Amino acid sequence: MTEELEILQGVVQSVTFQNPENGYTILRLASEECGPVTVVGTIPMAVAGERLMVTGKWITHPTYGKQFEAEFLERLMPAETDEILAFLSSRAVKGIGPATAKKLVDAFGARTLDVLENHPEELALVEGFSRKKAFAAGAEFRRQVSVRRLIEFLSAHQLPADLAVRLYRSYGDAALDAIREDPYLMADPLFGAPFSAVDNFAMELGVAADDDSRVEAGVLFELSHNLGNGHVFIPWDKLTSVTSRLLDLPPDTVEAGMDRLCEQERMTSDTLIGRTLCYLPEWHDAETFVAERLKSLSEISDKPAKNLDALLEKISSRLSVSYAPDQSAAIRAAATSRLLTVTGGPGTGKTTTMAGILELYDILGIETLLAAPTGRAAKRLTELTGREAATIHRLLQSQYDPESGSMLFIHDETEPLQADAIIIDEASMMDLMLMSALLRAMKPHCRLILVGDPDQLPSVGAGNVLSDILRSGVGVSVRLTEIFRQAQQSLIVMNAHAINGGEMPNLSATDRDFFFLRRMSGEAVAQTIRDLCAVRLPGKMGIAPEEIQVLSPTRKGAAGTGELNRVLQAALNPKTPQKREKIYGAYTYREGDRVMQIRNNYDLPWRYAEQAGSGTGIFNGEIGLIEAIDPSTDTITIRYDDKLAEYGTDQLSELEPAYAMTVHKSQGSEYRAVVLSAFGASPLLLTRSVLYTAVTRARELLIIVGSEDTIAAMVQNDKQQRRYSGLKLRLEDV
Repeated sequence: MTEELEILQGVVQSVTFQNPENGYTILRLASEECGPVTVVGTIPMAVAGERLMVTGKWITHPTYGKQFEAEFLERLMPAETDEILAFLSSRAVKGIGPATAKKLVDAFGARTLDVLENHPEELALVEGFSRKKAFAAGAEFRRQVSVRRLIEFLSAHQLPADLAVRLYRSYGDAALDAIREDPYLMADPLFGAPFSAVDNFAMELGVAADDDSRVEAGVLFELSHNLGNGHVFIPWDKLTSVTSRLLDLPPDTVEAGMDRLCEQERMTSDTLIGRTLCYLPEWHDAETFVAERLKSLSEISDKPAKNLDALLEKISSRLSVSYAPDQSAAIRAAATSRLLTVTGGPGTGKTTTMAGILELYDILGIETLLAAPTGRAAKRLTELTGREAATIHRLLQSQYDPESGSMLFIHDETEPLQADAIIIDEASMMDLMLMSALLRAMKPHCRLILVGDPDQLPSVGAGNVLSDILRSGVGVSVRLTEIFRQAQQSLIVMNAHAINGGEMPNLSATDRDFFFLRRMSGEAVAQTIRDLCAVRLPGKMGIAPEEIQVLSPTRKGAAGTGELNRVLQAALNPKTPQKREKIYGAYTYREGDRVMQIRNNYDLPWRYAEQAGSGTGIFNGEIGLIEAIDPSTDTITIRYDDKLAEYGTDQLSELEPAYAMTVHKSQGSEYRAVVLSAFGASPLLLTRSVLYTAVTRARELLIIVGSEDTIAAMVQNDKQQRRYSGLKLRLEDV
């Protein structure tokens, strides 16, 4: 064995393993120098039949023996007809399989790849190729060649391989030139590359530590990154401090960059209660607009109908409901207020109150729309009210803007929604941007009613909208506090209220809808949860696995969602010859798997499964089932309720398994049965609001598996992460 670098050249015989996220590959190479060898290293998008020149060294793996570890790579397009046939037969080009590959090689021989890249019109001479299909195949081949080169370049500089497709989508063949000219563009949220990796790459290109572009990119990164922590702004002094540490530069250099960003209108500074605050411009615009619009609504009130008491009696009789005083107060407020918040915990009658408001508006001739932030919450709202409800995105008719890489809405100030009132359920999930979009789409005097539970976790997106509105006192607010008799029979409801009040839940009951199973290790927790989901609940209680949702405060550890998903997949959807699979990163996706979209993808197309129609956009938190994996097109088809979406390999980073999910991801959803893993995690995750949110996700059954100590720690930890939001102050006119 020698440590000196050697060069091997040959044809790829087979690809044993490949990680699409970072390009790490294990393959067999028919080397011209020493015959078949195993080559390992970063060789993204390797396929059988292609020629490689790899520079590296020999190593000895403790299990697999002698291997060649590639450090540098050069791709050589196949030249001989048999190599071209093997290359195309391996489905290296989307839409071309073994049969089509043979037709092309028979027709063009050694010219086949040149025809694909430079003369696609000639493909139309081959049987089965229309002119449209010929040009599509040529375009796909050129795209893959460009993306491969881009991936190789990124991988060589320790940048994520899956970044290549997003860059190519925006810049095409000019992507390499674009990132050489401004490497920091890759840290933009549109591309999402880690700032540290981009910064290292920029330094390799010779960018000076105090270069203006580096300083400005660092400031903008901190503002964008902290949106993910819920912060709408960062105070000037804090932004200076964190950016100074990030870039290892003196504060005055950073402040000079912040001044330049303000002059360029790439950052906005504002002053509230004597403190200078820094915003990304679109978030400052959203916050000021939401404050102005909500204050405007709160200043308008209607005269109550003269016969309002008689109308309430009529509604009560029609719905066979005897309203509690606070419910009646909420319905009365809806008759006169343009901005109303109705809040309360489980079992306090929020849905019953909504139904009464809807009846009142029907009688008064007020056209009303119902919506919720997520698809699951909207579906539940439809089931509970018997009226059509939509997600806010669908209500506003979202669409993707390829130029900005962001979402636009068809309904806005120029084309408002045709409604006199809009009721939003699960309003605690609304972030600032979504509230801004909704308010822009409302007619000037349209009523807005927000219904929710402010004690649940705040929105995933930045802002603290519902809490800010309530704490500011703007508009009319009614809190429902009476727990109804039927709800009092539920330990889920009663324990949720106990937790919210800082009391330990009743863990000893064995005959209701709330159970605790003590387990003293993470492994025992995972094993018990597996048995509950696969055997005990389906067998003894008739609850199907798809009606059970496993939750955990954390992703990590033996009782976290990462390990639970592996255990549950093996139990609920085991490997069989009939089910196709796709390995991506650390997870093997399988037909029949339950998966979740983990970031908004505004331009992902979908079609209805059972009817005509299509659209774009799959959003963070949507859960679906893998219907099909097609190796011929390298795609995965996922069903989200009534719609189907097709994912390419480059989009699989947007998915994760959903047999188990974090409590944060479960917001706005309700499940027939919830199994909660409660065994150790970071104190930042073991909070009262996390436990309360988890408990209130269960409709019929809740089982906690874990330790009393963990539950006690969560009940006692009432700390809530502070979010930088100026909405409350703006609503108060401070």
